[in-house]
Amino acid sequence: MKHGEVSSLRNIINTTNNGGDDQRRPTHHLESSATSQVLIPIFSSLRLKMDGEELTEQETALYDRQIRVWGVDAQRRLSKSHILVTGISGTIVEFCKNIVLAGVGSVTLMDDRKVTEESMWANFLITPDENMWDGKSVAEVCCDGLSEFNPMVHVSVEKGNLSTFDGEFYDKFSAVVVGRCSLATKKRINEICRKRPNRIAFYTIDCRDSCGEIFVDLQNYSYAQKKLEETVECRLKYSSFEEAVALPWKSLPRRASKLYFAMRVIEKFEQDEGRTPGETSIADLHNVLKLKKLLCEEQSVNESQIPDSLLERLLVGNIEHPPVCAIIGGILGQEVIKMVSGKGDPIKNFFFYDVMDGKGIIEDVSAPESS
Repeated sequence: MKHGEVSSLRNIINTTNNGGDDQRRPTHHLESSATSQVLIPIFSSLRLKMDGEELTEQETALYDRQIRVWGVDAQRRLSKSHILVTGISGTIVEFCKNIVLAGVGSVTLMDDRKVTEESMWANFLITPDENMWDGKSVAEVCCDGLSEFNPMVHVSVEKGNLSTFDGEFYDKFSAVVVGRCSLATKKRINEICRKRPNRIAFYTIDCRDSCGEIFVDLQNYSYAQKKLEETVECRLKYSSFEEAVALPWKSLPRRASKLYFAMRVIEKFEQDEGRTPGETSIADLHNVLKLKKLLCEEQSVNESQIPDSLLERLLVGNIEHPPVCAIIGGILGQEVIKMVSGKGDPIKNFFFYDVMDGKGIIEDVSAPESS
């Protein structure tokens, strides 16, 4: 297993979100509504041309800056990719913004929850004007906002609970991204992705208080890596989410992220208590600490590996912090772009961020045959 740090988070986010010129702003930020009314039908008609093997002249012009970074072939692959997202939060919205600006082929949103005032805290796509979202689902409101960032990307809404859909529904997607959800749901959706005939990348993302976690499963993955004057093909084998979290804690490096262990304790507590993810409070701290003690004894791990103060933050931190959402969403956006383009070293297989130390940490928590 490998343990590393990602210290330059700002550079990572800038790479993901490099298309910041005027062409890429939401249409409601353009200087005149007349310009917006002209651009939307033009880009809508161009969307029909994106299924071709080559980039159109308009695509090349729109994505010029990022093509210079990762090349025409990578941009063509992006324009043909289809991303499914479920469990929308502030972090997920940041991620969606990044991949829409990057020019993926389509983004499908799933979240039937009705918009509430709490939904607005870290979700910049939901306006304070209740008339704009009254009676609508979170996915419907976010769909309207995301479409304006890049009308060449098809953004749509799918109703229902993803974990209940049959496998064939997944086949049209390049990647499935799951927001905060139960432990059982993560395992279920990941299992479905792994059983499909074509590889479907699987990601989970969770942001609690000022902490964030990303899990990545690319199954058997190949990508290009430049070494000196030549480009070599690298191969990685990933563990499923279920395999990763089932690994004995004592087999992990001594310097493994404390956030990894803390998240597993919170997940187990929510599962045992039948709680919706995030449905916790400081009143649960006593029982969570008892569970921590029990798990540490079972796993032969010192309790100091999971600070009580960290568990307390995760319990009460049900409101996302927008700056943390931007960081975690930016990291995930970059990872999906790397997966689709086949360029750059992908995360294997957990990424953690805690604003208290400002560091991003990659942990390879893999079964022996995947190490």
